[in-house]
Amino acid sequence: MRLRPAAMADAASLADSLTRSRAYMQPWEPVRPDAFYTEKGQQERLAGLLADHEAGRGVPWVLADADDRATGGFTLTNIVLGPFRSASLGYWVDVDHAGRGLATAAVAQVCAAARDVLRLHRVEASTLLGNAASQRVLAKSGFEGIGMAPRYLHINGQWRDHRLFQRILHDGPVEGPVDRPSAG
Repeated sequence: MRLRPAAMADAASLADSLTRSRAYMQPWEPVRPDAFYTEKGQQERLAGLLADHEAGRGVPWVLADADDRATGGFTLTNIVLGPFRSASLGYWVDVDHAGRGLATAAVAQVCAAARDVLRLHRVEASTLLGNAASQRVLAKSGFEGIGMAPRYLHINGQWRDHRLFQRILHDGPVEGPVDRPSAG
């Protein structure tokens, strides 16, 4: 498995992986229309993610298997530069690959890119209160809990409380672009 930049060509394998993982991820995800799980639905989602990347607002990656098929997704979104230099992390791994340490390894790579390429100061993430597996990924990846947000996100049909985490990437001076990130 390797982490690489997401591309429009990933739509079919993302649709397959998300369809296979749909029931597994349902407790942790927003309610999605059936169209989301199709190749066309993933093309539309990827188009948005890649547009955000082009505009400097986000960076999407996929976890690719030996055949270069996407089996997970990792994104930095809401990138803010200036004195904040922060982004939000989201991720998922195919049900057939969960529990093998792949998410932890990929999150470490995303954080390294956030620090070394984007020159961010911190990355934040959130999990549902009961999502112990995701909380372990974050803890192993150097994130620390910073609080709880009541009714933070609409997940699985309800507004749900979330634990908030952050990882400070460095405490050095602001380096790199002041207003617009660039990453591969």
